[in-house]
Amino acid sequence: MERYSRQILFEGIGEEGQRRLREARALVVGCGALGSAQVEMLARAGVGSLRVVDRDFVEESNLQRQTMFTERDARERTPKAVAAARRVAEINSEVACEAEVADVSRSNVERLLEGCDVVLDGTDNFATRFLINDACVKHGVAWVYGAAVGSYGVTLTVRPGTTPCLRCVFPEVPAAGTAPTCDTAGVIMPIINVVAAVQVAEALKLLTGRVESLHGRLMQFDVWRNEWRQIGAGGRAPDCPACGLGRFETLEAEAGDLTTVLCGRDAVQVSPQGATTLDLDALAARLSGAGEVKANEYLVRLRAGAYELTVFRDARAIVRGTDDPATARTVYARYVGT
Repeated sequence: MERYSRQILFEGIGEEGQRRLREARALVVGCGALGSAQVEMLARAGVGSLRVVDRDFVEESNLQRQTMFTERDARERTPKAVAAARRVAEINSEVACEAEVADVSRSNVERLLEGCDVVLDGTDNFATRFLINDACVKHGVAWVYGAAVGSYGVTLTVRPGTTPCLRCVFPEVPAAGTAPTCDTAGVIMPIINVVAAVQVAEALKLLTGRVESLHGRLMQFDVWRNEWRQIGAGGRAPDCPACGLGRFETLEAEAGDLTTVLCGRDAVQVSPQGATTLDLDALAARLSGAGEVKANEYLVRLRAGAYELTVFRDARAIVRGTDDPATARTVYARYVGT
């Protein structure tokens, strides 16, 4: 235990807490700025098993704030979950890190949650957060919400059956265009580190059984304006669909729009209707006459005219060169199929 000696000396953890961390499993959903910082902290703290889920690959613009990745990862378009798992192996070989290159959806979120003791939010949209919230409330798994844009960040810890859930605090998904995004406001690394640090601290409290030390608030930070606020989250809402009425709408809803415009990327993600697995070698061979094709074991990338199409093994694709969902679906149908 010499590796963790300074952490064990901290009275909030101690030897028993370190043992609990070693036996715990954490799920990190999204491995961008927040998620990569979370994964590194959890690995260095000795959380025994990590499951990292992300739909995207590393690009040069990520390197300003996504600490787990290198220029080589960006050159090779390595999936973020895979790059994070490789880095964890270098940081702490005692930690088992499972990489899932996937878009979290109602068809897989409950499977991804299985066997996990805590979930950390590294996503960038409320639709996925509501999905995480429903799955965690349904299965009684604690999770830590977090978001950051510009110099501002926020976090909330949800303990199903004990605290308000995300839908108690935010009953509706914020309307499109009503909040700043990384595309409109940018983001600086200090706020990423602040939010991720608070999220991981909350996760460590949960995993070591020190729930009396949880902050129990909606925490807000602005590192540029030097503002730090704690807002009472109130009680559990009796009419909350999830924790009040036991209705998990996002898990039961039929698939809706299967496209997602990616923040600041001039790109659209297109997802298949159902779960599927592609033969990437066969796809690469089929696309070879359509343009410049590059492939690895995780994805196939095609440059054709004004567009770049990156197709993953789960048949999900990112179409670059447009922010129009209809155009992206057309490109997808042309080269991948329906």
